Amino acid sequence: MKSATKYIHAGVEPDPSTGAIMTPIFQTSTYVQQAPGKNKGYEYARTQNPTRHALEKALAAIENGKYGICFGSGMAAADAVMKLLLPGDEVICTNDLYGGSYRLFTKVFATYGIKFHFIGMQRAADIERHINEHTKLIWVETPTNPLMNIIDIAACASVAQKHHVWLCVDNTFASPYLQNPIDLGADVVVHSATKYLGGHSDVVHGAVIVNEDVLAEKLHFIQNSCGAVPGPHDCWLVLRGIKTLHVRMKQHCENGEIIARFLRNHPRVNKVYWCGFEDHPNHETARKQMRGYGGMMSFTLKDNSMEAAFKVLSSTKLFSLAESLGGVESLIGHPASMTHASIPREERIKNGLEDSLIRLSVGIEDAEDLKADLEQAIG
Repeated sequence: MKSATKYIHAGVEPDPSTGAIMTPIFQTSTYVQQAPGKNKGYEYARTQNPTRHALEKALAAIENGKYGICFGSGMAAADAVMKLLLPGDEVICTNDLYGGSYRLFTKVFATYGIKFHFIGMQRAADIERHINEHTKLIWVETPTNPLMNIIDIAACASVAQKHHVWLCVDNTFASPYLQNPIDLGADVVVHSATKYLGGHSDVVHGAVIVNEDVLAEKLHFIQNSCGAVPGPHDCWLVLRGIKTLHVRMKQHCENGEIIARFLRNHPRVNKVYWCGFEDHPNHETARKQMRGYGGMMSFTLKDNSMEAAFKVLSSTKLFSLAESLGGVESLIGHPASMTHASIPREERIKNGLEDSLIRLSVGIEDAEDLKADLEQAIG
């Protein structure tokens, strides 16, 4: 089945009781059983829900995985993956990553005796130097947030398989439309489905996709036992969002390229981070493992002051100053004070995330209007 067809039909079947073509929202907390221990597969909504079940099947299908497991947010999904580990285990993680993930790792799980190594992963061979007998997991974002670094998933998978550790890829920025990490050897894929999968800035949701039966069993146990599950309406919203993922992502990619090239040619812009440029670090890897380059990018100004950046951030009309990304509307943000504020400044600067860096989530509006908005804001 081709991807566009899969996005429309994956996980969805007509409701057997009514014939409804859209999956109903099963807004219930419990289910009537015919007799103790005899039921139709549903007992309690924390454990199972038909709307959530449909979404989990859809998520598995569009990521070419076997199991989808839903959570109440992207951070809850990441939290569940970390709960696969034990005190004394170690994780090798990219050093350019979402600030919320960094906070979860260093402020929550590090206190339970899990050790994290934050390193550059542009060369997969560098990972091997940090692996020891305690290493259990390699955590990758690609493209990274917010510097758009590209990490070779297949090369990381080769290292992980050699040393018998798990490889987890946060695929939020790319979405399944642009890349499928499981096809490249990843064991676990994580999404903040709040972003491109939902696509309309109206739901908070997270997902984990795996192939291995044992991993799925462990994650389902964590999902049920810890209870960070999404409600049925949230699941329905993501199911609806997935149906238009391919058409939205095509426009995100088209607009992203137009805006990235516009910014690169702007006399007041210093540097643009967008993985579609041929001179972007690891562009060849991006070209190999992705089907497009998306609508996410960051840039700095030639006037590299915080004041100049704040002036741009407060002057746009169509680009809304807001957290999050991946919605149909364009967003502009300041990672140092917003999405990555939890990362110590010295760590941010060391990894290239400057105080004045501006991040864009380019939406699906008319690209000429978006260019005009940035032109008047940058001056």
